[in-house]
Amino acid sequence: MSRLKSIFAARDMTEGTPWKRIVEFSIPLLIGNIAQQFYNTADSIIVGKYIGDNALAAVGSAGPILNLLLVLLVGVATGAGIMVSQYFGAREREKLSRTIGVCITLTAIASLIVMVIGPLAAKPLLNLLKTPVSIIDWCEEYLIIFFLGIGGFSYFNILSGILRGLGDSLSALVYLLISTALNVGLDIWFVAGLDMGVPGVALATVIAQGISAVFCMIKLMKMSDVFDFRLRYFKPLKEYTFRLIHLGLPSGLTQAIFSLAMITVQSLTNRFGEMIIACNVIIMRVDGFAMMPNFSFGAAMTTFAGQNVGAGKLDRVKKGAQAGLRISTAVAATITIIILLFGRHLMGIFTDTPKLIDTSMRMMRILAVGYVAMAITQVLSGVMRGAGDTITPMWISLITTIGLRVPVAYGIAYFTRSDAFPNGRPESVFVSLLTAWVLGSVINILFFAKGNWRKKALKEFSAESRETADAKQA
Repeated sequence: MSRLKSIFAARDMTEGTPWKRIVEFSIPLLIGNIAQQFYNTADSIIVGKYIGDNALAAVGSAGPILNLLLVLLVGVATGAGIMVSQYFGAREREKLSRTIGVCITLTAIASLIVMVIGPLAAKPLLNLLKTPVSIIDWCEEYLIIFFLGIGGFSYFNILSGILRGLGDSLSALVYLLISTALNVGLDIWFVAGLDMGVPGVALATVIAQGISAVFCMIKLMKMSDVFDFRLRYFKPLKEYTFRLIHLGLPSGLTQAIFSLAMITVQSLTNRFGEMIIACNVIIMRVDGFAMMPNFSFGAAMTTFAGQNVGAGKLDRVKKGAQAGLRISTAVAATITIIILLFGRHLMGIFTDTPKLIDTSMRMMRILAVGYVAMAITQVLSGVMRGAGDTITPMWISLITTIGLRVPVAYGIAYFTRSDAFPNGRPESVFVSLLTAWVLGSVINILFFAKGNWRKKALKEFSAESRETADAKQA
């Protein structure tokens, strides 16, 4: 029993061999991210098989708008993960307790804001994107249900982020696996059994995510050996609120920038018609799985860097970054080979239409070679965020998305117009994404080598140390 309890406990990443700690933390996180991706993938498979390709396009077209309106939650989650990992590494129990309490309060506020704004903004944004008339009603229904049930999504992501900051990636995994199984079961029941259509898919996701959030909350309430879960810590004190915003806002803005770019490119994609919209949905679902190791290693490096910065072990952070790069690039190269060899079989999971499978595979070959570049980006930006430097990844995202991806996509589409392709060639969407990935990895390497993240960590935690010493003397 004690052995089982230790597996599901907070994990100290400031000791032991760096690559082993990173892998131990990343494996449950990777499995959890894959399970998370099943939420959207199950939706796509079920609507594609039971309703049709237009319904598949509708679910995919809702994605960029969802991401845009969730930026508040992304910001709170990022700031929470960084602060929790740093205070846990520094053994600051009081500050850790207050950070977690403030996170819970801010999540409630952010969720209420999204619940109000989301349903009102859904239809205008869909019209702005020139969403085809054949799918716009389905898109709106999906978005409204998701936004009204945003509380479960919000708290699961925030609370699982807190657990990861404490080094416990396994508990969140177990809760997510249970919820994913429930999501798939409800999807089939609502869509195939009750004939609820696209709204049934959204409702199944909302219910499953709410259950995940409840499990995470119960787990945190039982971690009294690590921090204090008391009502008095829920007060949003200015010091903790501002630091959460300071650390999380750049990541929230990064997500907003990325979402705006996605929306702009989605508008271009919509011009190519339902076939290319459905193709884009399929590719993004496969891409979601292919990216999971990269995102997992990036999140692992944020926690690893945060805990070790808190403990004052900056040399260990650098060694961990080197280990993370070796592991992540090897995994990304393997995934690229698998996609190139077996991609058609993956596309066939989502649709039985041969032309759609052929088109999707052609576009996927363009993206496949970019996964190694994204592995580098995720690891290095993860280290920088963990060290408290969230500004640099934000600027890199701004350059590669707004400054590069959007102009390249529209530029290629414009210059490839013809009688056969009056709106340009649809490959423009995927070539622009590949270009952004490759340039992003190069810029991340340059800024990581420059070392501003190291200076940021030294500055912030020397100040924290002085404050703690002064408080103890007082």
